[in-house]
Amino acid sequence: MRNAFNTLFGRLFGVLLVAIVLAHVLAISWFRYYGPPPPPPQETFVEQPDGTMKPLPKHKRPWFGGPVVPLTFQFISLIIAAWYGAKLLSRPIQRLSEAAERLSLDLDSPPLDESGPREAQQAASTFNLMQRRIREQVSQRARMLGAVSHDLRTPLSRLKLRLEQIEDTRLQSQMRQDLDDMIGMLDATLSYLHEQRTSETRHWLDVQALVESMSENAQDQGSDVQFAGTCAPLQVQPMALRSCLNNLIDNALRYAGTARIELTDSREALVIRVIDHGPGIAADKREAVFEPFYRLEGSRNRNSGGVGLGMTISKEAAERLGGRLHLEETPGGGLTAVMWLPRA
Repeated sequence: MRNAFNTLFGRLFGVLLVAIVLAHVLAISWFRYYGPPPPPPQETFVEQPDGTMKPLPKHKRPWFGGPVVPLTFQFISLIIAAWYGAKLLSRPIQRLSEAAERLSLDLDSPPLDESGPREAQQAASTFNLMQRRIREQVSQRARMLGAVSHDLRTPLSRLKLRLEQIEDTRLQSQMRQDLDDMIGMLDATLSYLHEQRTSETRHWLDVQALVESMSENAQDQGSDVQFAGTCAPLQVQPMALRSCLNNLIDNALRYAGTARIELTDSREALVIRVIDHGPGIAADKREAVFEPFYRLEGSRNRNSGGVGLGMTISKEAAERLGGRLHLEETPGGGLTAVMWLPRA
């Protein structure tokens, strides 16, 4: 019997049953004590000393002896039971929703507490099992790719040494470029995996100072990066934001040679735009560039467009910050990367 009521259905049914029984017990006791409402009394007259007839006073039933009190009690008890029952039903779902949100931000988030009704325990246990399996799969994939990348470095390094024995300088240069591209792809892959595994706590950050510093550093290195706008500090993951901005700026400089960063602040969100006036991207391909290793040009030459992970890293970093990233056409030609970061 105890296990039967350790379910959401059992608890809700028990609460409503107790409320209904108590309400009816009170109503029955109330009416038994006061009895049913009496019929309207007929007026009786008493002869007065002066010979006139005067009606006797009527005995009125007290207000609390009628149906008002028990019906009011029934109404209030059923409202309380419905409220408590709805809370019983929504609490496990709310806990599951909060745990799913934490999991989307951090795979290493604490597991869900496996307590409460039987259905809530089963859902929490299944959720925790899913979290462990996802974490194991991600870790296994990272170890596998990391091992492959590490093991490939040794033969690639040997190949670079053996290139010195090739007398044809043109062929030697082409093969060295291909090997450098392969090593660069391995480095980019490891960097991408590191970005996915890294968990970072949120801190209050002066985003305006960060963007100004990145702009000045790029200018010191000879790049044309301009900055405009102001904003208040924002609670973010600093490394994720810096990684996102670095990739967007590098992408603009690679294709357009210049970049402009604009900040637009409001009470709801901070919008960061990285603007260039390069060749741009066709509207039907702007979402595809966020796919890993996607390249617009057929060549895999890193000098013409990287290895195809920069925009992927930027979008995933923006999503870890609770925001979103999309691309749009720059007025007058070019590409604008728009990052929206919520303040709530």
